[in-house]
Amino acid sequence: MGKIKDAIAELHLQEKKNIQAMADKHGVNRSTLSKRFNGKTGSKVNGYNSQKILTPGQERALINRINDLSKMGLPPSH
Repeated sequence: MGKIKDAIAELHLQEKKNIQAMADKHGVNRSTLSKRFNGKTGSKVNGYNSQKILTPGQERALINRINDLSKMGLPPSH
């Protein structure tokens, strides 16, 4: 797990939430930890994934098609 995820997991276990102490303990930015813990922001990976146009299956199919065309010596088509 990442540092932020570890800190959030530990915060959930605490009866009295101390975000500053968890940020110091795990070496993460306090404001980032606070925003993630309170659900105001997400990770960059989640943000990037939400912007993708193709599903993972479509992406694999497109890559396979491009590879097949390349093996036949043809350029990829639109």
